This record gives sequence, structure tokens and C-alpha cells, in this order.
Amino acid sequence: MAYIGKNPSLSFAGISRYDSFTGDGSTTTFDLTYATLAGGQNDVEVFVNNVRQEPGASKSYTLGVNGSNEVKRITFNVAPANSDAIYVISPGRETALIQPSDNSITTAKLQDGSVTADKIADGTVIAADIADGTITGAKINSTFDISAKTVTLPSTSVTNDMLAGSIANAKLANPNFTLNGVTVNLGDTTSIAAGTDWQAVKTAGFTAVASEGYFVNTTSGAITMTLPASPSIGDEVTVIDYAGTFDTNALTVDRNGKPIQGSAADLTVSTERAGFTLVFVDDTQGWLLKDK
Repeated sequence: MAYIGKNPSLSFAGISRYDSFTGDGSTTTFDLTYATLAGGQNDVEVFVNNVRQEPGASKSYTLGVNGSNEVKRITFNVAPANSDAIYVISPGRETALIQPSDNSITTAKLQDGSVTADKIADGTVIAADIADGTITGAKINSTFDISAKTVTLPSTSVTNDMLAGSIANAKLANPNFTLNGVTVNLGDTTSIAAGTDWQAVKTAGFTAVASEGYFVNTTSGAITMTLPASPSIGDEVTVIDYAGTFDTNALTVDRNGKPIQGSAADLTVSTERAGFTLVFVDDTQGWLLKDK
């Protein structure tokens, strides 16, 4: 259709809404079903017994907020009489935000890159909201600070292959152990003798080591064996007369600061073919004969 002058603007308005009430002679406030424009009392048409009422504080009624702070409340200056028919026609507009229904927003409605960390409140995105396989490595920061978080892994998630060579001894609560008074670090190599660790024949003076056994040959002359300097309870030293010559050339056992049989004196062994074991107990009794 042609027009003389400026064409009228094309616009669309919502359908007007209708609310009806009945006066009781005392009630002055009536709440509409839907919110309307704030301060838009001139857009609201209020009728009492089919007579339109004039808005205004000194007129017939005012438009204001209800108990939920929504612009819905009609307040009459004078309560409509009992059985008065009241109806209100309001435009199809409201100030309330329109909220989409649950599960109504599809991925096509979101612009790529529009969801940022600032848009996600703590704890709001749960596993059920994320489709399998949707978060790729490119979408994850290279570093994360989870020092204040608890990470729970399934019992089958960490395999031996993943741990091989990855945990240093220093990271363990007990990175070493003590064996016969000697500290052994985990990962080190050490020898553990099964019973007495017998040594090659001794033909000259020597210092004994705990858990070792000695064949002592005094054919060429007397020999002194010095006991360990810092023994621990249970340490043992075993001696056997190799050539049956202790009666000719005696073996002297140097106590090295610890008692022998409770005595602060060295032990002289002059019995042919003697064989014996000394075991350490404490600083009071020192080294005691295991077999007599």
C-alpha cells in the first residue's frame, strides 16, 4: 500500500493480558498475574464495574511492586465496594527476564569461544553436562594448580609401567633400611650372607667384621684378631684354629674397647683346634661365647 509522507514504522506488540477481581469493601491491593512496565501505570487500563479508573496517587489507583519486588500490584486509594467487578487490561510486555526452559539451549545457539572461565561458576559444570570426548588436549591449559584439590584415581589407573624409574628415593617416607648396623639405601646393591660369611685363611693380624667367620693359621707365629669397634646387639664373629697350632702360637682377641665375657681384658686362646663364636650383647657384658 502506498503512503503520502513517511511510511508508518512496522512494529509488533504482545497480546494484552486480562486479570479480573471482585471487591469486598476492604481490600485495596490486587496483584496482576504478570509483571508490567515499571512506572507504566498509564499503559494499564483498570475498570471497576466497567468504568475506567484514572491512575495517580490522588486519583483512583497506583501501580507498584508486590512482595517479590515485581511491578504487579494495583493499589486503590479507596477499597472497591463489596461485589464490585474489577478487571485490568495490561499490554503484553513485562520487565521480568525471560528464562529458557531446562535443556532447551542447543550447541547451535552458542557462539564458538563464548564460554570462558569467567562464565563458569565453581562447581557448576558436572560430568553429566559434558559429552564424552568433547574436551581435547588443545582445550586444556598446559599447567594446573590442584594443590588445594583432592584427586581420586581409579584403582586400575596407575600401572607398574607408569611408575618405573619415576619415584626418587628422596620422595619416599623411608628411603633406606638398616642391616646389621649398616644403612642401605633403596636401590643400592648389598650382600646378605646366609649364616656365617666365611673368609679366606688368615695368617696375619686382622680386624674382624660382624657375621664373618675366620680360619686362623698360627703356624708361623701368634696372631691378633681385633673385634669390631662399634658392634650392635646380635653381631657375631666365628673363629676356627686352622692348623691346630693355637697351643703353640696363641690367638689373641683384642676387645677393641668392649668387654669380653664381662671383663675389660683381651682374650687369649691357646687350645689346640679351638673353635668358637663370640656374640655381642651390650656394653656391660660385651662379647659372650655363644658355644662352650
